Amino acid sequence: MKALRIGPHELAAPVVLAPMAGVTNPPFRRLCREQGAGLYVCEMITARALVERHPGTAEMIAFDEDESPRSMQLYGVDPVTIGRAVERIVAEDLADHVDLNFGCPVPKVTRRGGGAALPYKRRLFESIVRTAVQAAGPLPLTVKMRIGIDDDHVTFLDAGRIAAAEGAAAVALHARTAAQRYSGQADWSRIAELRDAVPAEVPVLGNGDIFAADDALAMVEKTGCDGVVVGRGCLGRPWLFGELEAAFAGRERPTPPTLGEVAGIMRRHVELLIAHHGERKGVRDSRKHMSWYLHGFAVGSEVRRELGMIDGLERLDELLARLEHDQPFPPDADGPRGRQGSPGHVTLPEGWLDDPEDATVPAGADVMHSGG
Repeated sequence: MKALRIGPHELAAPVVLAPMAGVTNPPFRRLCREQGAGLYVCEMITARALVERHPGTAEMIAFDEDESPRSMQLYGVDPVTIGRAVERIVAEDLADHVDLNFGCPVPKVTRRGGGAALPYKRRLFESIVRTAVQAAGPLPLTVKMRIGIDDDHVTFLDAGRIAAAEGAAAVALHARTAAQRYSGQADWSRIAELRDAVPAEVPVLGNGDIFAADDALAMVEKTGCDGVVVGRGCLGRPWLFGELEAAFAGRERPTPPTLGEVAGIMRRHVELLIAHHGERKGVRDSRKHMSWYLHGFAVGSEVRRELGMIDGLERLDELLARLEHDQPFPPDADGPRGRQGSPGHVTLPEGWLDDPEDATVPAGADVMHSGG
């Protein structure tokens, strides 16, 4: 397939790492970048936190010196705040690409009109994208969204057309509604609809249920999308990006790692987290990754539990030494991983569905918080 271009950036593989709160920090992005080419996006940043220089934001927007292009995702509901945040990114050279989040289904976000709830307000959505594109200047600005709030409030086609008309460099669709959250199956047919609905020169990226390289190839074949966005499928599996790069290039896929090789990657991940966060926070942050790395392998429950409670590298090494290092990568390790949950009601601001043309910013919506 043809190369994927995001503004001036031509990617060696048409693959994007989806922002994931608490996951896609510099250590994890480095592990992924070492495996294969793509666009690696940092954790989602709230526009207001960036504008007000919130102390915790500096660590979240850090990039490795050799990281290029530097990609940052912003969340916000106020065009003015979004515009000021993008202006700061440009003025201080904080990133080479900006993505806007209109796909988050988390209740604390949707109840304020943000994330996947916002495209329902077409004029407000239009104002945010227009302001951000104008503020970005030469930096490419992209938009990520969901199918809609639920099956009765589908927004992605209007949102895709508006984003393209306002100058978005690409649009990405997670082919689930906010009500689905991460449950069930993604409806890839919606990605094909979006590809047909926006101008051919605007890349359309597909997201949802890519757990293996074959999934990515199938999505492109079935939908005609220009690239894929990978989220939960790479949890505990940064080598997936090497498999994706080889698959899209038509090369032989690298051999999946043995359990011993996975153990080496786990060790390196913890080292990188400690270097980035400091020992205490780095070790604590590493614990959630342990079960993802061991997904599908035959590892006893006691070792799994203790790995989720490590207090330092010495204890990590003791536990990794107990693993069966020659154990091959299990065939059934592909497939869903990470949070799935169940579908549910989407919490919205009072009267949110009354007028889709209302461009009013919800009162109190633009608060600082982390997203997902």
